[in-house]
Amino acid sequence: MEIWINPACSKCRAATAALDDSGTPYTVRRYLEDPPTADELTDVLARLNLEPWHIARMNEKPAVALRDLPRDEAHRADWIAALVADPILIQRPIITSDDGTTAIARDPETVSRFLRP
Repeated sequence: MEIWINPACSKCRAATAALDDSGTPYTVRRYLEDPPTADELTDVLARLNLEPWHIARMNEKPAVALRDLPRDEAHRADWIAALVADPILIQRPIITSDDGTTAIARDPETVSRFLRP
C-alpha cells in the first residue's frame, strides 16, 4: 500500500496515524518532493474514476492558471500537466492498496477501508 502525503496536511497526518494504529503496512510518498509523472497520475485518476479537475485543489495559489482552463477531454492533458508541474494542486492524501483500490482519503471512513482488520 502507498499513501501520497504532504506532511504539513492534517488530513495526511490523520490518515498515517490511523494506518499506524491499525498496524497496516504502507509506504509513504511525499508527493511534493517526489511528484508523480503524468503516467502515474493518469493511472491514479483511472483507478479513482475521476478527471484531473476533480482532484485539483483550486484554492491553492498556482490554481489561478487553471481557473479558465476548460474541464473537458480536449484539455485533460493540460490539467494533468499542470498537476504534475505543481503537485501542491493534487488533493491529498491518496491511498492505493496493493490490489489497486485507490481513494482520496480525507475522512476517517475512507481511511478505514484500507486498515488491516
